[in-house]
Amino acid sequence: MTAETVEIPGYIAGTWDIDPVHSHVGFVARHLMVSKVRGNFTKVEGQIITADTPLESSATATIDMTSFNTGNEQRDGDVKGENFLDVANHPAMTYRTTGIRQDGEVIIADGELTIKGITRPVELAVEVNGFGPDPYGGTRAGLSAIGEINRTDWGITANMALPTGGVVVGEKIQLVIEVEASLKTQ
Repeated sequence: MTAETVEIPGYIAGTWDIDPVHSHVGFVARHLMVSKVRGNFTKVEGQIITADTPLESSATATIDMTSFNTGNEQRDGDVKGENFLDVANHPAMTYRTTGIRQDGEVIIADGELTIKGITRPVELAVEVNGFGPDPYGGTRAGLSAIGEINRTDWGITANMALPTGGVVVGEKIQLVIEVEASLKTQ
């Protein structure tokens, strides 16, 4: 498919600021090989540029690593520590797209994710939820994205073996992202 064939109902080209209050950067990690722990980062900022041709669009985001939250203060402290995220030395994580493409019916954002000073490629499957007016005279856009990373690719290797086999924290981390953004006015 070519960039010209992508059709998104109500599409609006422009520059959009991510609304941190109405956006969610979440994750899911396997715990003890039998369950999943969910959490999120509560502070995110960034920008989306929707180009005249949708597949030429781009995005950047900065996530405040100190805002890591799973709802358990002790676990959050452990993960923010030097054995995992080391937020004292690496307080931000960044993502920037390197390209947008269509794979069948799915829009893929190819990008670079930097965690702990290490940059690796990450693909996100993107769903465009829509564009429309807000009650304050502005214009909003909504996007959802999902992806998966292996935490060891960013040097996050701490773990503890279980006596029955397996480990306390799985290596694969699911990314679950919901973004609402406001169109910048000139």
